[in-house]
Amino acid sequence: MKKFDEELYLADMYEDGYFPDFLVDKIKTLLQGVVTYLENGEHSLEDIQSKFDEMTESINVLNEEFYENESELETVARESIGETVDYILQHFSLDIDVEEAIRNRDW
Repeated sequence: MKKFDEELYLADMYEDGYFPDFLVDKIKTLLQGVVTYLENGEHSLEDIQSKFDEMTESINVLNEEFYENESELETVARESIGETVDYILQHFSLDIDVEEAIRNRDW
């Protein structure tokens, strides 16, 4: 399996000055945690979904920090995170819908 392309993480958020890079980095770290988990062996779809749920709930918590920095997880962020998650799902050939993967989002 080829290596996951780091440049695809949250590309639209990094390009948009509305999102502070240090906060986008925090989301990227959470996404990287899921990728590392997937790279480290076989897991059931249920376990993988649990990992995505944990990631999504951690992103939910970051929303407050975005507000504090005059930003928020809105349409561009939603789409950028969704595209990155979709890329992860495709890269690892996972039979999980992107909306299901981030089902616990409140952004």
